[in-house]
Amino acid sequence: MPDNEIHCLRQRLQSHAQQLQALTAELSHVRKIFNQASAMARIGVWECTLADGCLSWSDVIYDIFDLPRGSTLSRAEVFQLYAPHSRAELEIKRAQAIAECGSFSMEAEVITPRGNRRWVRITASVEKEGELPLRIFGMKQDITEEKMHLDQIRELAENDMMTGLSNRARFQSVFPGFCESNTDAPAGLMLIDLDGFKGVNDTFGHAAGDACLKQVAERLTSVLDPAQIVARIGGDEFAALIGPSVSPEEVEAMAWRLVEALSRPLIYEDQPLIVGGSVGVAFTGPEIGPTALFRHADLALYAAKGAGRNRVCLFDTKRAATIGSYRRAG
Repeated sequence: MPDNEIHCLRQRLQSHAQQLQALTAELSHVRKIFNQASAMARIGVWECTLADGCLSWSDVIYDIFDLPRGSTLSRAEVFQLYAPHSRAELEIKRAQAIAECGSFSMEAEVITPRGNRRWVRITASVEKEGELPLRIFGMKQDITEEKMHLDQIRELAENDMMTGLSNRARFQSVFPGFCESNTDAPAGLMLIDLDGFKGVNDTFGHAAGDACLKQVAERLTSVLDPAQIVARIGGDEFAALIGPSVSPEEVEAMAWRLVEALSRPLIYEDQPLIVGGSVGVAFTGPEIGPTALFRHADLALYAAKGAGRNRVCLFDTKRAATIGSYRRAG
């Protein structure tokens, strides 16, 4: 080969080597940027070859799961780190995606080997050759803080800030479903109205009233522990939904225990304050919708208050009237 051709070939090789070095440096720089962004976003990539079940993660996913970076991964052991409800959903969606050579996304709860509970957002796609699935891959992102913030927002939207009970909006969102799912077996709606609360507010001020409401909420949750939901639906009005696992007789007995609990003095700045409560109870049944059930309980509450307060009254659907012993608590 002539010297001039050798010289040209050498120059081309040197030029290719320089281009390769530049591309390698650029790739390294891009990888560093990706790793920094990935770490900040708490998002990593993963893949699993379907033939042998070999699983690989980027460093961020190891960190999310509290596992040493680069450690050998067992798919079976990793699956055990998901909370049972998430594990079941993940198994179903993964199998479906592989069968259809498709994709899926979901949010899953993880319990790490250190006992930390985290939430991850998983995205996955299946790569195939022809119609044969070869591997499944995607991303996992730590969304624990996001979930926490959403839970805080939900709590503010659904809870009464004064008492910590559910608020009217939460009650109204749950109530229709409660009625619809309990038409075959009687489930109870209990409406509670405080007796004498306005006098406390007028005499001792709103601070005393607020203190009373907090103590009332504690007594409500204590006595009505089996309730599906206990809510403050008005200034001094409360409601409880009690599922069919509690018999109507026990619901009535529970209502009387509540009246007795509310008849005990509330304490504000070492001073006893007497309030009390009246309770109206109604039960679900065939063809009794949310509007009718609430009206029944409200009629029973009205009857209890009209009979002298501090009483329990039940709505009798057969007679379309209210019944109760009308005895005073205490």
